[in-house]
Amino acid sequence: MSISAYIIAYNEAKKIADTINSVLWADEIIVADSASTDETAQIAQDLGARVVQVPFQGFGHLRNQAMKACTHEWIFSLDTDEQCTPEVRDEILMMLSGTPAHDAYLVPRRNYFMGRWIEHSGWYPNFRQPQLFRQGAMKYVESPVHEGYELLTAKPVGRLERAIWQIPFRDFEEVVKKANRYSSLGVQKLAERRVSMRTALLHAIWSFLKHYVAKRGFLDGWPGFVIAFGNFEGTFYRYAKRFEQQERWSLPKQGPLHRRDSSST
Repeated sequence: MSISAYIIAYNEAKKIADTINSVLWADEIIVADSASTDETAQIAQDLGARVVQVPFQGFGHLRNQAMKACTHEWIFSLDTDEQCTPEVRDEILMMLSGTPAHDAYLVPRRNYFMGRWIEHSGWYPNFRQPQLFRQGAMKYVESPVHEGYELLTAKPVGRLERAIWQIPFRDFEEVVKKANRYSSLGVQKLAERRVSMRTALLHAIWSFLKHYVAKRGFLDGWPGFVIAFGNFEGTFYRYAKRFEQQERWSLPKQGPLHRRDSSST
């Protein structure tokens, strides 16, 4: 059976080559780009990928459009911070050479951060939506971020044994940028809720404790702390941005200032 690999991207010139190189074994590679202003699209084309431009209207919409661009029976989905491994490649090709038991499969991800493989913090093994699936077997819910999916087949979701790599943050600057971007996108999910700064703080504290204590992030050392703190920040600013949105604060204003007429004093 033939397989399409699709990758969603925006200004990922530093990452796109590694992701594409990890799926050169696929029958076609689609890069769904959202008008990158760096060399992302050119690098992808130079490596043999077909680039389709999709205006960004949320990650759910972007993924659905990327799927529509795929022409083969099976689809393998990667983000630019993910890389296929030889073990996953071999597991997929072996399965597709026979009769797959399922129409959609979750794929384990192994995360690398701050110079080490993360074993806890909810990061290993962790899963997102099914990343290997038959064409037409599922679609994404068109949410702005952390999009869900709808299964369109009667067969339950399967699970691969081997793990791909995920390198979510190359440096601390990217940690901060992602927290800011994802918290802004997440505000849309809170559009119907009335929140307070107390709500923001309580949700942020719970997010930190969930990753650092409940998911044993403390066993990952400083990387585990940073992961938990990053979730604290992202959660806090998501609710704080919603609070700002609902309060509609106005800035103080004053009229034009002119030089005083000295003759009047």
